[in-house]
Amino acid sequence: MIDPNKIRRETMRWNILLVLNNARPIGAYEELVLAAMQGMFPDASALEVRREMDYLADRELVDLRKEPSGRWFSDLTRYGVDVTEYTVDCDPGIGRPVKYW
Repeated sequence: MIDPNKIRRETMRWNILLVLNNARPIGAYEELVLAAMQGMFPDASALEVRREMDYLADRELVDLRKEPSGRWFSDLTRYGVDVTEYTVDCDPGIGRPVKYW
């Protein structure tokens, strides 16, 4: 049975990794990540993006800096770069497409 919420979460996680990979080596504030996610999911909320960024930080794919002003800044870890570049296996929970090349 297809679970659309699971597909959305996992796809969003993968796309957050891609946004941060393209933002390397500087990283990105959450507003940029949210804008990119709303390009794919127009109803994506800031809370939803934060939840997925926090998940990626727990998996040690992303470094999060939660600033006192309330903004979040994120950057890929070494392992996050390896996952986006397909040099390591990707554990379940992230909707990384199968490498076709």
